[in-house]
Amino acid sequence: MNIILIAPPAGGKGTQSELICSKYNIKHISTGDLLRKEVENGNTELKNIMDAGMLVSDEIIFDLIRKCISSEDSKNGYLLDGFPRNIEQAKKYDEILEELNIDIGKVILLDIDPELAAKRIAGRRSCMNCGSTYNIYFDNMKPTEEGICNNCNTALTARDDDNEETYKTRYNTYLEKTQPLIDYYKEKNVLYTVDANGTVDETFNKIEDIVRGD
Repeated sequence: MNIILIAPPAGGKGTQSELICSKYNIKHISTGDLLRKEVENGNTELKNIMDAGMLVSDEIIFDLIRKCISSEDSKNGYLLDGFPRNIEQAKKYDEILEELNIDIGKVILLDIDPELAAKRIAGRRSCMNCGSTYNIYFDNMKPTEEGICNNCNTALTARDDDNEETYKTRYNTYLEKTQPLIDYYKEKNVLYTVDANGTVDETFNKIEDIVRGD
C-alpha cells in the first residue's frame, strides 16, 4: 500500500501520517528526513549544500526517493510526505515508479476550511518547559488556567509567526503551488479527498475507508 498525502498548512498531515504508518505498518518518507539521514551517513557534498543554505537539486531528491522506495523496509508500502511538490516532480516520480514497477497507490488530499486552519495556527500555545500544546480557540484544547500550562504551571507562549496574516500567506502559497498537482492526480483518477474539518479520529476513520476501498 503506497500513499501520497497532501494537505495545507495546519491540515493535520503530520498527525495523520503517524496514524496511517502505525496502523498499516508502512514506511514514512519525507524528503527532509531523507536529506538529514544522508548527511548523517557522511555525504559531505550534500552537507556543504545544506550548510550553505542552497537549494538541494531535484536530481538529488529523485535519487534518494528511488533508493528509499526500492529498499527492503518499503516493501510493505510507504507514505510520501512533502513529495512530490509540483507537476515536474510528479512526472519524474511516475517515471521512477515505472522503472521500479511500483504502483502509485492512492493520493489522499486532506481538505480543511482555511478559517479553521487559521485558528489552529493563531490559537496555538506551547509550554517551553514540558512541551505541552494548547489552543485558545478550542474548548477541548484550552488550558484550565488562561496562559498557564496544566502540567507544570509554566507560562504558555506563542510563536511570532503563529498568526492569521502569516497563515493566509502560507495558505495562498500552498494553493498556488499545489492546485496544479491536485488537478494532475485527479486526472489520473488516483486522488481521494478527505474532509479534515472534524476531529483527528473522524479524519482518520475517513482515511481508513479510502485505504480499505469502502
